[in-house]
Amino acid sequence: MAKDKSIFTCNECGGTSPKWLGKCPSCAAWNTLVESVATADSGVRNRFASLAGTAEVAVLADIEASDVDRTPTGHSELDRVLGGGIVEGGVVLIGGDPGIGKSTLLLQALDSLQRAGKKTLYVTGEESGAQVALRSRRLGLDRSQVSVLAEIQLEKILGALGAQQPDVAVIDSIQTVYSDQLTSAPGSVAQVRECAAHLTRAAKSAGVCIVLVGHVTKEGALAGPRVLEHMVDTVLYFEGDTHSQFRLVRAIKNRFGAVNEIGVFAMTEKGLKGVSNPSAIFLSQHAEPVPGSCVMVTLEGTRPLLVEIQALVDSGGPSPRRLSVGLDRDRLAMLLAVLHRHAGVACMDQDVFINAVGGVRIGEPAADLAVMLAISSSLRGKPLPKGFIAFGEVGLAGEVRPAPRGQERLREAAKLGFTQAIVPKANAPKKPMEGMQVHAVERVEEALQIVRSWG
Repeated sequence: MAKDKSIFTCNECGGTSPKWLGKCPSCAAWNTLVESVATADSGVRNRFASLAGTAEVAVLADIEASDVDRTPTGHSELDRVLGGGIVEGGVVLIGGDPGIGKSTLLLQALDSLQRAGKKTLYVTGEESGAQVALRSRRLGLDRSQVSVLAEIQLEKILGALGAQQPDVAVIDSIQTVYSDQLTSAPGSVAQVRECAAHLTRAAKSAGVCIVLVGHVTKEGALAGPRVLEHMVDTVLYFEGDTHSQFRLVRAIKNRFGAVNEIGVFAMTEKGLKGVSNPSAIFLSQHAEPVPGSCVMVTLEGTRPLLVEIQALVDSGGPSPRRLSVGLDRDRLAMLLAVLHRHAGVACMDQDVFINAVGGVRIGEPAADLAVMLAISSSLRGKPLPKGFIAFGEVGLAGEVRPAPRGQERLREAAKLGFTQAIVPKANAPKKPMEGMQVHAVERVEEALQIVRSWG
């Protein structure tokens, strides 16, 4: 069998070159050649073999489909993000800033799975086995029976997976793994893509769940080719400030569950612990109501969360500033224009600062009404009443549009003791809610009139 050789393929025209060149010899495009492996004869067929056996064309209605079996990890918040647990043959990619707790959480999950009778393997490419053992002792996992392999060569890792035959394996991290078939350095686009493809095929063929840890760029995106996210079944992002004890794990892609689910963890001396009532994190504890504070109910996947929106309106100069933390800054400018045009609240000569408490990022437009009420409260210097919430999307014409699953939002607020709410008319409950007075509005000026009538 001929020895595998490197070949460089142009991303633009598909032309090839036996060595790397700055300019493609076929189409003259610059910096488009990417290294790949050229194998001879049967090697080509094996390397690009299908993940499944050859199948005949079938009608969709005739294909028997069954729910996938899930194995809980022992951490309810992680299971929520994964869709209920790990799946046999599933490939999970988890990324996050250095030191945020990726390795800690995965080591804890592997230990729980091992104690539940699953065979586990932790492959570390960034630490030695002694360092992993030291971390396990810090986490209180002194008698952990998790198998550890300190290795970065892909072929040896695949050999260990074949010999050990684990049920769950963690590769920490994919950027440190390299293949002898390529001459480029570990972490390069070609190495990451090739190693991830081989590990994905190994997971599907052997039925082992593989978790890949990925580095992130300065912008917070996963490092390496974007195709890496397309290869895997689930993509998780670790979020949070390293100076805060709270961490969020968010599902960006999940072929076996809902996307945009979040798990909330608290970093303790014994590792990461799930937070049963995450709404408490995002609500500031004020002894008395303060101006510029409004609580809203946002949806993260299937979970309703109560988040405090804070606004500070202060006199500015000739060029007033608009600063938003946790919410879209461009949307803030739009809401200020709607406030001026339809509600008569002018902030053109004021600095406006908006913050979502707890470091949470709110991407849904249901936060519009809460943001506008918080701005109005700060500008007037009048606090909103205690136990008050608001949610709803605001359009450019000043209308208040409904938010999805409004009844669930109201029930969550009522469960936590909130007694008053301003919501879109379409989200108003058909029957009165015990312990909560709900004000349904159709326009933003109606909401501001209700708030002003309270003093």
